[in-house]
Amino acid sequence: MAHLPAAVNILTTDGPNGRCGITLSAVCSVTDDPPTVLVCVNRSSAMHDVFKANGRVGLNVLGGEQQELALHFSGATKVPMAERFAWDVWDRTHDVPVLKDALVTAVGTIKHTVPMGSHSVLFVDIEQIRTLTGGQSLVYFNRAFHRLDATPLVPEGARS
Repeated sequence: MAHLPAAVNILTTDGPNGRCGITLSAVCSVTDDPPTVLVCVNRSSAMHDVFKANGRVGLNVLGGEQQELALHFSGATKVPMAERFAWDVWDRTHDVPVLKDALVTAVGTIKHTVPMGSHSVLFVDIEQIRTLTGGQSLVYFNRAFHRLDATPLVPEGARS
């Protein structure tokens, strides 16, 4: 699966069971009516049960310049969770943390959870969404981060 390119996301939650966030790439649109995405979270993660118990999540699709945030929320930098949420990168107008400068932020409710192997598949009904235009997307491919430009490829026969 290392050869399957995927957008890099930070999933967040806040509520009576705590505030936390994780970097993940297993995110997929399920349906647009109602707007629903699925996210896969490892059941051995200490945050798995916090997401499920809070039931509310923020999905942040990262831009090309946000690799450092992806590393922090993957746990690679060992920065404590509370410190990560103290930075001035968060929009605090929602009930869950969302990044000010993410390409896409979506806020929703976990409606269904399905165990699958080592992970849980969380189906999230999206209630609020915001998108930014321009910039690059951060993708994970071949066990490394890459920036994906928004410029589309032009097919050979389509050049004038």
